[in-house]
Amino acid sequence: MTRPFRTAAVIGAGTIGLSWTALFAAYGLTVRVSDPREDLAEAVDEALEQYAPHLAARGLDVTGLADRVHVAASAADAVRDADVVQENGPERAEFKKDLFATLAREAPAHALLLSSSSAIPSTAFTGELPDEAAARVLIGHPFNPPHLVPLVEVVPGERTGEDAVRAAVDFYTSVGRTPVVERKEIPGFVGNRLQNALSREAAHLVQEGVVTPEELDKVVVNSLGLRWATVGPFLGAHLGGGPGGYRHLVEHIGTSMQRTGAGLGIPAQDEDRQERLIEAVERAYGSSTYPELTGTRDRRQLAVLAALDSADKEEN
Repeated sequence: MTRPFRTAAVIGAGTIGLSWTALFAAYGLTVRVSDPREDLAEAVDEALEQYAPHLAARGLDVTGLADRVHVAASAADAVRDADVVQENGPERAEFKKDLFATLAREAPAHALLLSSSSAIPSTAFTGELPDEAAARVLIGHPFNPPHLVPLVEVVPGERTGEDAVRAAVDFYTSVGRTPVVERKEIPGFVGNRLQNALSREAAHLVQEGVVTPEELDKVVVNSLGLRWATVGPFLGAHLGGGPGGYRHLVEHIGTSMQRTGAGLGIPAQDEDRQERLIEAVERAYGSSTYPELTGTRDRRQLAVLAALDSADKEEN
């Protein structure tokens, strides 16, 4: 590891920030959390109670988890002694510009400044920072919930230093995540762009009456989701070509697949059709509460992770 990480500041305690808080604490870090919400202390306590069993199922010792988490009076207070800062504020460049000016000013000079931004590259909000501060800022974009889903997209900005990139990879690895460094800034990064492409076609298929939202989810869960839990699109395609691999696939069915791709749709944006799509999703899933749906999701994700761990151990 390029540097020790003992204290983390989590700025923003929404769904992502609370999940990060539990993860960091489970790996032994002292965590200071800041958010203007009035129920911050209660939200932190509820999240730790909810996520502790998930983390224990992943083999982590959650004894004394809450003792390592502290509510800070402000962002400045939260970052004052931090080795690493994970920001989870609103997805607005101007907001992040002001916030990171504060974080860079108040955090120690060695602190790594990370943003959970889902779509905005860090160059968009670090332009007015001094070079020394901008060198420590980069994206660390997770997938929800980050205490379970391993991927973190590490995206340096135009002025991010190479040592900060290495430190970010070390940090996320040290808390059990799978960091992937992306070589070029692009809005939405990689994961969300892939997700958006699938979501656009999914919305189009439902709007065109091909399937219902629930049926489309069944298609993905019982085919692509199952496949992609073990191999990605390129390895899946390579295996789809049989012994001849990806070359065979492209040469023999590439043309027909291109024709399919050319016919992909764009979901309607008019208010009436969007409303009908929303109502269709609500009919499919609206009878269950948010805690019920996330509970089912989390149990299934834990089962997938456990199965992958078991398979990896057998291979090794």
